[in-house]
Amino acid sequence: MMTSSSRPAPAASVLFVCLGNICRSPLAEAALREAATKAGLALEIDSAGTGSWHIGKAPDPRSRAEARRHGIDIGHYRARQVSPADFARFDRIIAMDAQNLADLEALAPADAHGQLSLLLDHVPGREGEDVEDPYFGGEEGFAITWDQVRRAADTLVRELAGQD
Repeated sequence: MMTSSSRPAPAASVLFVCLGNICRSPLAEAALREAATKAGLALEIDSAGTGSWHIGKAPDPRSRAEARRHGIDIGHYRARQVSPADFARFDRIIAMDAQNLADLEALAPADAHGQLSLLLDHVPGREGEDVEDPYFGGEEGFAITWDQVRRAADTLVRELAGQD
């Protein structure tokens, strides 16, 4: 029985993964959190990187600025590296690009629970494509990345809610 202070159990758990966990994957995490909240869907959502360079750091200032443009504060997010436990904890582990997907496939233990995929595989017509990596460009790249992750988040919410 659920009380008024209880939260519904998550319908699924999703981990977004990019290289450093400061640009694309935090934006994907934010986009899915927003889409799930709007849809009333309880999900466990997190993000991580395959690399260790930025562990404990906040998202890139340009990622934070892009999220703020959409009314979302990600300043409290902190980068972390993918761990073996993530493959048991998350139902879906979603890479931002083919190289990170290959790295995840190499890291996955034999008994991995998490289903691996590319983020844009969840957007009809974009299957097999990488999410734009804005790190070495200007702010306009972060807007492109936001558009890509937001579209994927909307599709993921429909998938996870059983509407697709």
